[in-house]
Amino acid sequence: MEKDYWLERWKREETGFHQDEINPYLRQYWQELHLAEGTEVFVPLCGKSRDMIWLNKQGHSVTGVESSVIAVRAFFEENNYIPHHVAGEKFDCYEADGIRILCGDFFDLSKQELAKIRAVYDRASLIALPPSIRERYARCLSTILSPATQILLITLNYSQQEMQGPPFSVSAGEVETLYQKHAGIRLLTQQDVLAQEPRFQERGLSRLQESVFLLTLRDRI
Repeated sequence: MEKDYWLERWKREETGFHQDEINPYLRQYWQELHLAEGTEVFVPLCGKSRDMIWLNKQGHSVTGVESSVIAVRAFFEENNYIPHHVAGEKFDCYEADGIRILCGDFFDLSKQELAKIRAVYDRASLIALPPSIRERYARCLSTILSPATQILLITLNYSQQEMQGPPFSVSAGEVETLYQKHAGIRLLTQQDVLAQEPRFQERGLSRLQESVFLLTLRDRI
């Protein structure tokens, strides 16, 4: 499940993963981070998520990273922003009204791009990655962000034998395995949501669990 897969999905307009409404878990649990107004927030693999607008309205500057220029341009166009565009060596930067999206490869990010970030919202990043890449993703995120940075993480858990993914199944046990060396982990909620998700019923799932975690990065040893 390499970058080209998602680029092709955007080209073919196969974007069923995109949510038009603000994520209800974001609304309910963002306050658990107790962030000061003006705190800068990072949204990895952001697509054209409207959740970035909600975060911005809470008083946060928002930085997203997205590999598809189609998604980046669609975000600004569909929300009536006129972004300032600066081309760079690894990332093209699009920015308007406190929302900045870096168009490029997540794994090319360095501490420099995220130096001021103190919180992360991950709804569709970790579950978009196959097992072979998730460990690298968690390690990279934990390395380039400052200690004490908080991550609101939303995952799905189902029988991977019933559906191939993406989105992929990520259990609470895997979240612990991925992040226990790097962060404190707190489970905020865990809910069975299959009855409210007909598209996943149609794909043959017999159960679907959503979990919300609050991770707090530790000092690196």
